[in-house]
Amino acid sequence: MSVDNQVMVDRIKNDPQFHDLVRKRTAFAWILSLLMILIYFGFVLTVAYKKELLAQSLLGGVTTVGIPVGIGVILSALVLTGIYVTRANSAFDQITKNIIDKVKK
Repeated sequence: MSVDNQVMVDRIKNDPQFHDLVRKRTAFAWILSLLMILIYFGFVLTVAYKKELLAQSLLGGVTTVGIPVGIGVILSALVLTGIYVTRANSAFDQITKNIIDKVKK
């Protein structure tokens, strides 16, 4: 890494707005991660302890309640990922750009 790049990295690391960005991004990621863990383990624990709930027939056919619930678990991961990407591409990227512009001066 060149000296100029190292100076810029040091400026960014010392910027209070950077510390705020890291804190916000980390908190948001933890919230979404915990939500996904609750959804996933809720499903697994339901399978383990309330099999009969998920084994019920859906609308009287051969499909059980567990199938759409399992699909919901998978879709929730996609939705939560989309939420993170949307927030990262809007709020977090704008803050990052502001920090870089400020330290380049």
